[in-house]
Amino acid sequence: MSSVSEVPEVAARDDERLTARDAWAVLRSCRVTELWRTSWSRFRYGDGFSHARALGLQLSLAAVPLLIAAIGLSNLLETPSVRLLVDRTVLQLSPSSSDAMVRRVLSPWSGEPDGILLATVLGLAAATFAMATAMGQLERGANRIYGIQRDRPTVAKYRRALLLAGLAGVPLLVGSLLVTTLVAAAEAMDDVYGVEEEGVVLVVGPIAVGLLLAAITLMLRRAPHRRQPGWSMLVLGSVLALVLWTGFTLLLAGALDLIGELGSAYGPLTGVIALLFWAQLTSAAIFLAFAVSAELELAAIRTVEGRLARNGTPPAADSRSSGSTTAGATT
Repeated sequence: MSSVSEVPEVAARDDERLTARDAWAVLRSCRVTELWRTSWSRFRYGDGFSHARALGLQLSLAAVPLLIAAIGLSNLLETPSVRLLVDRTVLQLSPSSSDAMVRRVLSPWSGEPDGILLATVLGLAAATFAMATAMGQLERGANRIYGIQRDRPTVAKYRRALLLAGLAGVPLLVGSLLVTTLVAAAEAMDDVYGVEEEGVVLVVGPIAVGLLLAAITLMLRRAPHRRQPGWSMLVLGSVLALVLWTGFTLLLAGALDLIGELGSAYGPLTGVIALLFWAQLTSAAIFLAFAVSAELELAAIRTVEGRLARNGTPPAADSRSSGSTTAGATT
């Protein structure tokens, strides 16, 4: 249950939506420390940590069967160069104590092609179901951070969740995979195809960052059960989520490198633990982006109302949000 007040929808007509001009005016006028304080309070009292744990679990459940489906597909296609590239990339990323298990998983599957096809299809189905459930959890968490206590009706909610899973969830996982495997994949590309590592990094890096920004911005725009402001009001939240995600990923990688005993202590489970931590931190970054976007919208609403008051025009409030025009954490 969220304990933050609802962010009002500023207007019901397209010509009165918050614009890039409003976003720029807010960014120039607001103080970073105050914005961070109010955003953190909204995230905390909107139960952001609980929603991040739930979303992180669902993202992990989507990533594992998706990897199984990818391995099955590579077995069906029988492309040795692609298989070698995938094998070397995964082995370079996995802890040394997990190499034996990873090699067994990556080895060509035995059995009839029909069995491999069935395993691939089941992996894709499980990944789709888990990702759609993750997008449903994303809506629930976003609604609570915005102070909305009810989600969309079940059919509408999961229809939108399935659409978001394809348009935002898959690009998020692909972009994350490209970023986290960039160096390892560049080395593997150099070994397999003779492509310079620097060239791979220069080409793939911007693509991966673009996928992440597009996916997070689409989540910010389409997940909450409310009328969201224009894209320009959501860019800052997307950039913040990307910066936090990058920092969390680097910290986790550094921690795993520094604690060398972790691999010998947990063995093959090291990769699973790292995946769970990474998914939860990624989810927390996304929900923090929702909190920042909500507080920026509140500041923009006050800016718009001040401008309308100076012009002698009363502000047009949406009928769904006829309550308070400020939102803060109620402690």
